[in-house]
Amino acid sequence: MMATRRIITLPPTLTGADAVAFARDGLKRGADVIEVRTDLHAAGDIDPDALARVMPLLVSERGKPLPAPWIQAAWRVDRDVERAQDMDAPPGKLLASHHAEGPLTTAEALRRWSRPIPPDALVKHVEPMDGPAHLDTLLETQALLSQRFGAERVTVLGMGPVAIPARAVLSRRNGLEYVAMGGPWTAAPGQRLLDDVVREHRKAKDPHALRLGILGTSIAHSRSPRIHRQPFDRIDLAEDAPVEAVVDAMLPYYAGFAVTSPFKMRLAKHTGSTLDAINTLVRRGARWESFNTDTEGARAVLERLGAKDVAVLGDGGSTQALRLVAAEQGLALRVVKRAEIHAPLSGDWVWTWPDRVAPPENLRFHGARVAVIAYGAPGRRVAAEIVRRGGTPLLLGAAWFVAQARRQRQLWETAT
Repeated sequence: MMATRRIITLPPTLTGADAVAFARDGLKRGADVIEVRTDLHAAGDIDPDALARVMPLLVSERGKPLPAPWIQAAWRVDRDVERAQDMDAPPGKLLASHHAEGPLTTAEALRRWSRPIPPDALVKHVEPMDGPAHLDTLLETQALLSQRFGAERVTVLGMGPVAIPARAVLSRRNGLEYVAMGGPWTAAPGQRLLDDVVREHRKAKDPHALRLGILGTSIAHSRSPRIHRQPFDRIDLAEDAPVEAVVDAMLPYYAGFAVTSPFKMRLAKHTGSTLDAINTLVRRGARWESFNTDTEGARAVLERLGAKDVAVLGDGGSTQALRLVAAEQGLALRVVKRAEIHAPLSGDWVWTWPDRVAPPENLRFHGARVAVIAYGAPGRRVAAEIVRRGGTPLLLGAAWFVAQARRQRQLWETAT
């Protein structure tokens, strides 16, 4: 794995001392470079020398000219290889870039790089992806640009709603990695989180190992990247994303995936599983084999709940695992859907709705124990909602997560 520089981009809302504090936080968390762009900040918004004292400063010309003090303080100066009249930058500072407006073939991409580039310049090629399968084209472009300019100089990036796993694969041969600090703002769609990238570079033992990842929506809280072997990618997708195409395109590069809400049922169907919902994919040569290790989590939760009669709120992928285990153990399990809630609920319950899903307004509890299978901040938010509605929450998400993750690890070790 090449040594890459991890770049964070200064958000447009941060200026002055706040910008310097952002850079210091990024440095502490493992960033190597801070980028300032002219489409996000005006000349007087930032002190380039103060930022450059924290870490190397990359200044990027986007539409508006670069201020001279920015160039003077910069480690590198990003100028577009097609739009600039010349590749004007002090010696040793040029980052020549091209940001394509649409997906390109490799031949088209190479034609964009036909002009001479100074031998001390870095090279960055960026294009939007028209789907996850476009990764193969980007890898070919990356290889041929590396042949032309030298592998240590080249960075190729994909952008778009399904670009995260592609960028993870491309990163192994990129000189630069543009990452997100977290939160609601990102400099470009498809960026990986800084914490995940740092973790991979610190803990990955085999630079050629197949990757692992988790597929889901709103999974910034997921602990999977922290406990499984690296490289492990957090692949946050919209609910309507083409997750089937994602897993098919990534088959050559990934040993397996953890699957969470809302993709458990869709990928069960896509992989031809006999189960209604799955949470684990394992590579078997040229195909995916699917499993549901959530049954291990469901078993742990039902044992901790210790009830003979249990009702479930929600009928998603987690409920399928609860059904299977309840049938094995001879427990009475009742699934209650939103439209069936009319009176306060009593007894023992398991709440399976993700915290991003609003519960029914009329939901109330009366003397009910409610197991929460989310964990971390989402689990705490669900618990607070249960208390507000008169129930007693039991935070069992960690027990569920650890039990099912242990089995996932065993399965991924069998990938071929």
